[in-house]
Amino acid sequence: MSEEVVGIDICKARLDVASSTGEEFSVGNDEAGHQQLCERFRAAQPKLIVMEATGGLERDLALQLAAAGCEIRVINPRQVRRFAQAAGVLAKTDRLDARVLVQLAQALKPEPRAVADEEVQRLQALIGRRRQLLEMLTMEKNRLRVAHPRVRKDLKETIKWLESRLRNTNGDIGGALRECGVWREKVELLETVPGIARITSVNLIAALPELGRLNRREISALAGVAPFNDDSGHRQGKRRIYGGRAAARTALYMAALVGSRHNPVLSAFYQRLRAAGKPAKVALTACMRKLLIIVNTMLRDRRPWSPTTA
Repeated sequence: MSEEVVGIDICKARLDVASSTGEEFSVGNDEAGHQQLCERFRAAQPKLIVMEATGGLERDLALQLAAAGCEIRVINPRQVRRFAQAAGVLAKTDRLDARVLVQLAQALKPEPRAVADEEVQRLQALIGRRRQLLEMLTMEKNRLRVAHPRVRKDLKETIKWLESRLRNTNGDIGGALRECGVWREKVELLETVPGIARITSVNLIAALPELGRLNRREISALAGVAPFNDDSGHRQGKRRIYGGRAAARTALYMAALVGSRHNPVLSAFYQRLRAAGKPAKVALTACMRKLLIIVNTMLRDRRPWSPTTA
């Protein structure tokens, strides 16, 4: 494997590629372009290929490059933009973005991460679709409350159709889960935790496929429940959570909310924090982090819930 680092900026029609060797070129964002990159990088074996998360446009390319044996890391676009600003790169073009990705990889040396296989991506797509249907259903129900009589019938029909699609999607998720052995095992382990049901466990694994592979600090930061210091000189500010994956926090919030009442470990932890004067929101956030660390350890060790271990 060479020491070459590659950055790929992705848009709908084109892939702009920059290399630490100084090479720059573009290919189409299509099957022919993907195949050309796979052949080129299969031979060159770069140390790392970095690309931004672009709403799913990067998914097919990442899968094919991973299948070709390449080391991949998909980076949060916000991190890339802030790195560019810190480096004094204020202009923004596709070619410049590819160069910035190379500079980021050289400066920060991010670790490569495994790309989810097609079975996992299918499940993630279905779970994402379920989330969209729920959002649309909630909006239509809210509109129905204040709707003019002339449009109420149409809203009710739309709500009925959305509920039907939601039931079908739930069935599709169940079928995909039965076919995906790795996920099924993880879901079954999470469901042994008091406070975590089927939908919560599936949502949590979809949002955090890294569960069980990272340490407690890394997984907490990735989910956005790690408290960060805000100190300067003699001033000691309040620690706050920041960033992370919103979908993971949503799943953790629901699980921690139920767990703070019905899970003996989380309930005792929550009551202890409240007795110490912590606000309810702070105590619940701490429960989210504790629960995340527990399930991360469970999946790492492949062990079901145990109050003693937790």
